[in-house]
Amino acid sequence: MTHGNLTNGSKIIFLAITIFDILLANITYYVIVNCGYFTVPDAIIGKELNGVICATIAALIGVMTYGNLIYQQRISVPNVISRVFRHAFVQALAIMALTRMMVDSSQSILRLSAIYLCAYFTLLLITRFIERQLLNALCRMGHIKHSVVYIGSDPAVVNVYNDMMSSAAMAYNIVGYYANHKLKNCPEDLKHLGTRKDLMAAIARGERPFSADEVYYSLIPTSPEDEVNQLINYCDKNIIQFYLIPRILSNLSMEFTPLQIGHMTFFTNHTNNINRLDNRILKRAFDVIFSFIVCLCLIPFIPIICIIIKMQSPGPLFFKQKRTGLNGETFWLYKFRSMHINEEADTLQATKDDPRKFPFGEFMRKTNIDELPQFLNVLKGDMSIVGPRPHMLFHTEMYLDVISKYMVRHFSKPGITGWAQVTGYRGETKELWQMEERIKRDIWYNENWSFKLDLEIIFRTAVQIFNPNKNAY
Repeated sequence: MTHGNLTNGSKIIFLAITIFDILLANITYYVIVNCGYFTVPDAIIGKELNGVICATIAALIGVMTYGNLIYQQRISVPNVISRVFRHAFVQALAIMALTRMMVDSSQSILRLSAIYLCAYFTLLLITRFIERQLLNALCRMGHIKHSVVYIGSDPAVVNVYNDMMSSAAMAYNIVGYYANHKLKNCPEDLKHLGTRKDLMAAIARGERPFSADEVYYSLIPTSPEDEVNQLINYCDKNIIQFYLIPRILSNLSMEFTPLQIGHMTFFTNHTNNINRLDNRILKRAFDVIFSFIVCLCLIPFIPIICIIIKMQSPGPLFFKQKRTGLNGETFWLYKFRSMHINEEADTLQATKDDPRKFPFGEFMRKTNIDELPQFLNVLKGDMSIVGPRPHMLFHTEMYLDVISKYMVRHFSKPGITGWAQVTGYRGETKELWQMEERIKRDIWYNENWSFKLDLEIIFRTAVQIFNPNKNAY
């Protein structure tokens, strides 16, 4: 939703709640350390400045990883509870790490972190529901309410309506919409006020057919220029803010997004947020630093892995295969070999109980250990830590002609792990719809990339090491 007031309102609410979260973290930490009921490291008792720094940094890490979504109305109670727990859990881990840096021993650090997790989770959960009630109360009192009228029959009208109704940053009173025919998939609460012809006739007679703060007009190629000018003049005279809705080509299942280039506004079908220069720099810097550390830590384990692989399956330690990468270019991908040498490696996906796998290879696949050599691909620049998983050339050729947007996933570097993999679309794709869903998630990742999202995906992937995905084979 690109509505300026809505964006500002969301940011103000997010900032206010973030500041409160930091205060709550400091209060929780201070009480636990100084109340005398719990055993805490002696080195941090009475050192208020260290405590403030520790709690504040931990709170900021929690916000960056699992920030509040209280400004979104359509968020379920289980989702709130889940995010609050993950938020508190990440902060507890940060408290543990930061406290360990401040003291010389690990005395009671684990207990301190566990108590902090329980206390902060409980307090934060209570405050989240209080914040939601306060926000809803402000909306009902009309302090942040705007009345809105839509004009046009483009499917974008329904999208804009759903987006507005999902936000608590600004309470909208939707008056209804004018269109020559009723909208498809129109929510019951969105009232049809009449046709555009009726509306323009009323305006031409000098009447005021509706009263609203804002008008959202869906412009299509057949929209008469006089009609647009007449509507703008009507809005100006009645102090109504006029907005133009970007058109959706419903027959092509395509949505265009406004993009500012210089002083001009253009519309594109793919935003590819991940390819902005500042985002590429940040992502590449993280990739190089993280991968370098992993590769150093991996060196002592390579001989052990090599011995086990050699004992169970004769052949090389590493498996390399050509895959499709950025902009559709081909590169060599490296993995620890998890299968016996076979002629179907470049055409056949791994399946459950695949006879080509040897026992340690199956363990490596379930825990993602076989993917670790791909950090070398990251250092080389062929891959990123997070991104769409690179497919075999055989699959690229196979799906290119049957999935229309298949190649869109290659607007970004492939990754060791990705959004599709941590949301249930990892492993063998037995049916076409499974690959289609994977592609949708890959494209969504490219267009909604953030550093926070990468951290979340890495965290979820790490969890799968101890709780392997059922499709990981």
